[in-house]
Amino acid sequence: MTSNTDDTPKENNYWKKNLIVLWFSTFVTGIGFSMITPFMPLYINSLGNFTKSQLVVWNGISFSSTFLVMAIISPIWGKIADRRGRKLMLIRAALGMSIVITLQAFVTAPWQLVVLRLLQGVFSGFVSNANTLIASTAPRSESGKALGTLNTGVISGTLLGPLVGGVIAQYMGYRIPFMITGSLLFTAFILVIFFIKEDFKPIPKGQEASTSEIFHKLKNPNIILAMFITTMIIQTSNNSINPIISLYVKQLMQGSDKVTLIAGVVAALPGIANIIAAPRFGALGDKIGTGKILIGGLIFAVLVYIPQAFVTNIWQLAILRFLVGVSDACLVPQVQTLLAKNTDTQYTGRVFGYNQSFQSVGNVCGPLLGSYISSALSYSAVFLSTSGLALINFIWVFTHLHSKKAKK
Repeated sequence: MTSNTDDTPKENNYWKKNLIVLWFSTFVTGIGFSMITPFMPLYINSLGNFTKSQLVVWNGISFSSTFLVMAIISPIWGKIADRRGRKLMLIRAALGMSIVITLQAFVTAPWQLVVLRLLQGVFSGFVSNANTLIASTAPRSESGKALGTLNTGVISGTLLGPLVGGVIAQYMGYRIPFMITGSLLFTAFILVIFFIKEDFKPIPKGQEASTSEIFHKLKNPNIILAMFITTMIIQTSNNSINPIISLYVKQLMQGSDKVTLIAGVVAALPGIANIIAAPRFGALGDKIGTGKILIGGLIFAVLVYIPQAFVTNIWQLAILRFLVGVSDACLVPQVQTLLAKNTDTQYTGRVFGYNQSFQSVGNVCGPLLGSYISSALSYSAVFLSTSGLALINFIWVFTHLHSKKAKK
């Protein structure tokens, strides 16, 4: 395969069709995963008689196990994707997770759920491979807009999922959402098989470059490494808020009987803003420079998290959480775009696989950090610490983007 590091991938007439199919596929994937997440502790509690501390432990292990395995396995799948093709990895992820998540509906003990969650981590990577395929097939001049648009698919599904899952779990039980999620992933599996096209030339085994060789061939390896760390900090920052947001809403509303509803709305606001803003910032980044959008988003994140620690009513918090979504629209999609623009297309799978690993580490560290700070200090302290992380990330990104010129 010839190197395309300096140019756009060869123009094709199918990448837009791929984007539409993968947007819908990541949308149903987002619905499926977020449909399960809100009531996972309740599902675990239904599997036996546990003390509060036992339930917390089982819940923590169940959540973190998937991400820990993803952190280890993602680079391996990325390497195979570069050798065998990204479509194959999408098929593998969709079918594997469809089976594993469906089986989670039939467990009778927490340890069985943990084992299946570990296997879920092994078969995970549908969204990251969707990003990889679009990054490697879309023209470089439109990659920011394309990745920003794709990002709205999983976010839209993630917003809708808790509502759908809550209704289903309320009236049909905790096990049915697992079966529905498995069915949605099987739908994605079918869509990928019949509608995704990839003009991929396999690299014979033994001829693929090692990880160290890849980074030596990259013109801006420091940029790639910097984006890995940036991804981890972004995920840590965003996920540090998740364990305390509903409790913070409850504190602000002082005993209102509408806490659950309002907490759900507040939690959804960043995603709504992200859906609106991500494609627009992606397109703007293609015009003025993706790095400028990323840096601007980090500055805005520093500023918007601080006042959340001092709000006195729920409406102030709601407005600020919406603005958090605007800042998020400048972050993850722009990181992915910078990775795509600074990576040879034949190595995109490996690079995005490593980025997925760093993202998984952030997914594990974020909730742990937020829970620790809130228990040791206060809910408000979590927002201040998150602002501090965004500031550290800004300094990190600004330093690396200006130390060696990256492709914009």
